[in-house]
Amino acid sequence: MNYTLDDEIAAIATALAPAALGIVRTSGKRSLEFISRFFSRPQALLQAKGHSLVYGWIHDEGVKIDEVVLCVYRAPKSNTGENAVEIICHGGPGVVKTVYRLCIKNGFRAAERGEFTFRSFIHGKADLTRAEAVREIIDSKTHTAQKKAAGRLSGNVFREIESVKSDLITALAALEVGIEYPEDEETIADSFDETLLKKPLSALQLLADSWQTEKIYQAGVRLVLAGKTNAGKSSLFNALLKEDRAIVSDIHGTTRDWLEAELDFKGIPAHIFDTAGLRATEDAIEAIGVRRSVELASAADIVLYLIDGTKPPAEEDIAFIRGNTVPLIIVQTKADKTGKVEPEVLPAALQRYPAVSLSSKTGAGMDRLIDTVVDLVTADTALPMPDGNVSLGTERQKEAVTAALEAVRYALEAGRSGYPLDAVIQDIEDAVHALGSVTGEVRSDDILDKIFSGFCVGK
Repeated sequence: MNYTLDDEIAAIATALAPAALGIVRTSGKRSLEFISRFFSRPQALLQAKGHSLVYGWIHDEGVKIDEVVLCVYRAPKSNTGENAVEIICHGGPGVVKTVYRLCIKNGFRAAERGEFTFRSFIHGKADLTRAEAVREIIDSKTHTAQKKAAGRLSGNVFREIESVKSDLITALAALEVGIEYPEDEETIADSFDETLLKKPLSALQLLADSWQTEKIYQAGVRLVLAGKTNAGKSSLFNALLKEDRAIVSDIHGTTRDWLEAELDFKGIPAHIFDTAGLRATEDAIEAIGVRRSVELASAADIVLYLIDGTKPPAEEDIAFIRGNTVPLIIVQTKADKTGKVEPEVLPAALQRYPAVSLSSKTGAGMDRLIDTVVDLVTADTALPMPDGNVSLGTERQKEAVTAALEAVRYALEAGRSGYPLDAVIQDIEDAVHALGSVTGEVRSDDILDKIFSGFCVGK
């Protein structure tokens, strides 16, 4: 992105759909002046203090367009660090687009993707972790994901990184003394106090590990309901959604194509697919649906394989499960008919898979299914990450923290092995440099372009 900080910029900040209100966002030194050219009360706007509201009309060459309220911000006390005005108008798409066009007509340039947040970063209003958290909040699919992103937006990752950097700089200062006054130490080992690095090493390990869990809350999990016809897939799909999305029938082959929906499994976004029942069929259309079911199952994060709980598993069930290559949970359905909320004992070939018994009709066992999915999804993560834990928000942050972690490990090994203190110091300085790239203290144009080009226009 070729951002030009001297320009005044404008963008539509709300969706172009009928709504009560719409917002056109502007920023730049002459923002108030430009808007005063098509505002009914220009002097009131030009004299307005920061963090104030100004009521009036937007007009185009004397023709009234819309009744608006202007939110006025004065530099440096604004989100971007510049003079800024948000035009709050009525939310009809035609009105919002007309107000935006008047901004462009009167001197504003159309903002690039992420340009408002970029200016916030450049003017010291947000470090890179806060800037990235803006996009994470926009993209969050569950309340839990939103809360975690809000923690990063409030600066918890920045503060943790700065704390680790402070510990590393303290270690550097102690090592510098060993170089300046070598006569005070008998050996390099005497000059090297490894306890100075143990605290930052532990903190960096926790931060690096946090991404493994955090990315689950961001990306979510793909769940595919698979099984023979009439195993209860569509009934379970409807029960999970708490609405009748899928047609339920005793007729074999009712579901011929897949349905999908988004759910919240204890804060983890779950993208769930209801698929056609697996069976040999001469119906060409149903056969296509069966083939798609197999393809979806092979691409899933977890397969929920449904077996009619009123019958023992069929050979086809066993064959599919044994040939499956992704994590799988066996779901025994129709517990309301069997009267059993505990899973039946499965054949030996299936006993290595987690299993639950449930009734889509009564809801019995549904919570256990969700718990089993969450347990399976998080089984390989390093820590449970309660709400209070600081967690990294992007792969970029994780890579930088991992680089810092490796540098501290090298420093520890070099010190323990009796290498010159200069070598230990260089490793620690490498760690500090890597952490600087997390917050943006150390940055490159390529990194900034990659981060901000991923934003929507208006952010």
